[in-house]
Amino acid sequence: MNLNQLRIFYFAVKSGNLSLAAEGLFITQPAVTKGIQRLQEFYELKFIDYVGKKLVLTDAGEVLFKIAEKIFDLETHAEESIRDFQQRKRGHIRIVSSESFGDYYLPEVIIPFCKAYPLVRLSMNILPTAMVVDHTISLSCDIGFISYPVDHEKLVVREVLEDELVIITPKSHPLAGRHMLRAHDLEGQPLIMHEEQSAPRQAIDDYIQRHGISIRIPLELSSNRAIKRAVEHGVGIALISRKVVKEEMEQKRLIAISLDDPTMKRRFYLVHHREKYLSESLKGLMDMVFKWAAEIH
Repeated sequence: MNLNQLRIFYFAVKSGNLSLAAEGLFITQPAVTKGIQRLQEFYELKFIDYVGKKLVLTDAGEVLFKIAEKIFDLETHAEESIRDFQQRKRGHIRIVSSESFGDYYLPEVIIPFCKAYPLVRLSMNILPTAMVVDHTISLSCDIGFISYPVDHEKLVVREVLEDELVIITPKSHPLAGRHMLRAHDLEGQPLIMHEEQSAPRQAIDDYIQRHGISIRIPLELSSNRAIKRAVEHGVGIALISRKVVKEEMEQKRLIAISLDDPTMKRRFYLVHHREKYLSESLKGLMDMVFKWAAEIH
């Protein structure tokens, strides 16, 4: 079927007047008449009768008009949907993130983003940083957030923010009343550790080595929540990002104490594939991330 001829037929019937149809289609009235004639000749059926200047549909014309109406309604819907994508109103953004950033920082961005763009679907998975990097390299996600910088030719890596690493203790702990801790204060302490290769683990291992102190390791855990729970129950103390323990501090369930070492910071990074197409919705989310990060510092 010639869609151009069908469009002429549809607009002629819809407007009820050949000249109005011609104006709406930006063609001449003879072109409208010719288009309808060719449609009817092709199918050897009459779709329109004329009673004076009035257009009257035949039975075949009634059926064809209803079908044409659905076709051009879908066309309108398609164009509106494309405009929605162009205007950042629709899409699907796949995010992977390391635990700390995904659990404790990212919700402050994606919740406002979802409210502002309700037709853009976000999906987020929490993975170890190494797996976030792998997913980003393989284009299995649109954007990632990691806990330490990586150097890879296929990736663009941008620092988002930094947070202080603090020692957390239960409120009854002997160190809980201190405003600042020095290295010797940790001597002999039971220190609950993050898993190997994690950013906090690398930071505390380096701190211990630089200051020549010895500690006990009663427990190694890969979950911030599990670490905080173990500290609350008196298993030991731990090094953790200040933001991660904010709720427990406000509820006075845990105490966070700074170390006298300005290097005890944790940085988070945004990462995406160098050849990844950045849709308007994805660029909008990235802009919100950096704007939020600038505002909280």
